[in-house]
Amino acid sequence: MPSEKYGAPRVLDVEGTPVRFTSPEKPVFPGVSKADVMEYYLLVGNLLLDQVAGRPTALERWPDGVFPDAEHFFQKHLPRSAPDYVHGIRVSFPSGRPGVLLDPATRAAIAWAVQMGTVTFHAWPVTSPDVDHPDQLRIDLDPSEGNDFGDIRRVALACRDVLADWGWDAYVKTSGGSGLHVFVPIHARWSFVDVRHAAIAVGRELERRHPDLVTTSWWKEERGGRVFVDFNQNAQDRVMASAYSLRPRPNAPVSLPVAWSDVDVLEPGDFTIRTVPDLLRSRSEDPWRGMAQAAVDLTPALEAWDRDLAAGLPELPYPPDFPKMPGEPPRVQPSRKRSDTRDGPT
Repeated sequence: MPSEKYGAPRVLDVEGTPVRFTSPEKPVFPGVSKADVMEYYLLVGNLLLDQVAGRPTALERWPDGVFPDAEHFFQKHLPRSAPDYVHGIRVSFPSGRPGVLLDPATRAAIAWAVQMGTVTFHAWPVTSPDVDHPDQLRIDLDPSEGNDFGDIRRVALACRDVLADWGWDAYVKTSGGSGLHVFVPIHARWSFVDVRHAAIAVGRELERRHPDLVTTSWWKEERGGRVFVDFNQNAQDRVMASAYSLRPRPNAPVSLPVAWSDVDVLEPGDFTIRTVPDLLRSRSEDPWRGMAQAAVDLTPALEAWDRDLAAGLPELPYPPDFPKMPGEPPRVQPSRKRSDTRDGPT
């Protein structure tokens, strides 16, 4: 017999689909129950679906709530026990190993994920059935120690200028933390490697324009208090929090799409599970509406990558769990490399 410590189980009718829902009163964030999380995700369901439906999606699950020392994990593989109304998308991981990830194509599938303790949805930048060619370029602006949010705002606006010089429209959202994410819809013609190279090209152009503010240095010891353009978020199997997702921090922040005109006045704590519902009700339209229809040609960024390569700028390191990639430099921390050289054979 299931425990009713956090309220009796119930069945939700989600657009005609019965979804079992247990422990509705269980705390997920301080002052926020599992029922509050479910209510939020059902409210934003259609907006979230615009961003994740048809995309293989990893689930960040916090079954005991977002609290210190609570168990949490990323679930990439769709469990075989998933109900019939929940479907998956087949993908290949960088190792070549196959997998099946959730396709959050309906509000019922989203509700099922919430029932399973999901806090954040992390969708791949591809859509089924073509899971080998991304349709989004994603720019993750990650603060280093010493950066304030004003620095992030400045870099985001500078990034928009770089992309505009290539004739590209770009879309921005809060990360739900201390950064901003810039998305560019692209034609699904290029490989993950190509899209990652394009992201490096964007970062390097930002470095040239703002050398004291921006870096593409993979190693933290080389960043020097500059905003890091995390190009590896475009590597295969790397994901970012999906738009409208909650993030696992005590105030239940939301990764929220915003208008470029609002970037100058944003603060990291503006958008939470408590503030976003009223904000959405007052909005005349979604700032990311129609993004997929604005897809652009990746060629200008790839030409910039080729120019940088010809000028002697190298390939950059991949994430540590990736197989060794063509042209990649050694994955050795620069200070350790220097130490190894000094301590060479005697």
